[in-house]
Amino acid sequence: MAEEVSLRRPEAEELAMRACVAAGASQASARSLVDATLSAALFGPATLGFPHFVDYLNAFAEGRIKGDSQPSLQRSFPAFMVSDADGGIAQLGFDLAFADLVETTRTLGIAVFTQTNSYTAGELGYYVRRLAGEGLIGLAATNANAMVVPKPGGAAVYSTNPMAFGFPLGDQTLPLVIDQASSATAFVNIVQAAEQGQPIPDGWAVDENGEPTQDATKALTGALLPFGGRKGGNVALFVEMLSAGLSGGPWSLDTPDFRSGNASPAVGLSIIAIMPGLGDERIRRAHAQTIRLHDHGVFIPGVTGIPFPPSPTAELKIPRTVFESISRFASLQAERN
Repeated sequence: MAEEVSLRRPEAEELAMRACVAAGASQASARSLVDATLSAALFGPATLGFPHFVDYLNAFAEGRIKGDSQPSLQRSFPAFMVSDADGGIAQLGFDLAFADLVETTRTLGIAVFTQTNSYTAGELGYYVRRLAGEGLIGLAATNANAMVVPKPGGAAVYSTNPMAFGFPLGDQTLPLVIDQASSATAFVNIVQAAEQGQPIPDGWAVDENGEPTQDATKALTGALLPFGGRKGGNVALFVEMLSAGLSGGPWSLDTPDFRSGNASPAVGLSIIAIMPGLGDERIRRAHAQTIRLHDHGVFIPGVTGIPFPPSPTAELKIPRTVFESISRFASLQAERN
């Protein structure tokens, strides 16, 4: 197991903020990104917390993210909001529209937020988790550069094309949050396996020749596979249409690599927010059903295995290599001061 560094939340937050600013982010972008990173570290997949945060730092420094972006928001229809992230991070555009999105949903019962021209969306569960915190149901979809082949030997035409769904369960529990890629695994899991020299399961990826591989390093030069074969490929296409199609952002085939070069991926993000009826009856009913399912041995994503409420003294565990990468950026800010 990779060596880890334990930090209290305030320490991790302060380090991440310094690293963001040193990498070229404005205070507003840094705040939005660090909030999303901490949420992923506490409640989401660990790989989409601080390990993915390093991708953002590199992207700020190398020009794939505009550090001083000024997202703009327009309303095409009463319940349809369109954001241009101005080459910045997806989280900032979402944060600036969040209050309006919540108010519109509560007024009209449903609202759509769609955004283009941003860096990759990060942990997609973050967006629906935020909505669930306001008592709203959320559905989110996004894309990135092509890295998924519909079948072995085919061309990479989709990104991992994740989708997330959130349902509030009341104040005494975390919300139900389903966040999963349409590929057999998330790309960050391949990166982590390659860095640690670990094999990957059969069915996750193919090498550069289109042959199935369990070598993570070969998978990085090849492509990922969809989960469930053709049905997973259909889900990837559904997400592609909901994110790139609805937002007007680039298709995955046309999206620049989010880990190299100096061009913004400019990807699409679409979020649908829904009121779960009047009052709390539907929320209480959903909570009761998750308890019932849990008693049948069902894993409830977003809830099972996650302490609630979070302990104020709990420490965040960060892989040492990730901690060192973040610290190198943060030290640049210290030198400037």
